[in-house]
Amino acid sequence: MNIKPIHSQEDLTAALARVEQIWEAPIGSPEGDELEILAVLIEKYEAEHYPMPPSDPVEAIRFRMEQLGMTARDLEAFIGTSGRVSEVLNRKRKLSLSMIKRLHEGLSIPYERLLAGA
Repeated sequence: MNIKPIHSQEDLTAALARVEQIWEAPIGSPEGDELEILAVLIEKYEAEHYPMPPSDPVEAIRFRMEQLGMTARDLEAFIGTSGRVSEVLNRKRKLSLSMIKRLHEGLSIPYERLLAGA
């Protein structure tokens, strides 16, 4: 096992190639340990060099609605009247803290997704 920090795109490419080679390694084996360490190093490098923008709360709501087969009408219990739901989904109204709390508790949407851009 010859693991080194990832400092460049070339280092990242090499690390990803090695991950591909040892992908099926059993947990606890030397290759499994190497895979675990490489995953941490790759994640750190990508977080520093390719940061993800905060998610859009409306997209998080729409995604969860799709997962659960919900309609806009189903959101009334969490957001309020149909007009208010429409305003939120069309980005004409921001989510209030009480809406965020109800959406989190009722639909299990993470707070950090709902608070992004608030």
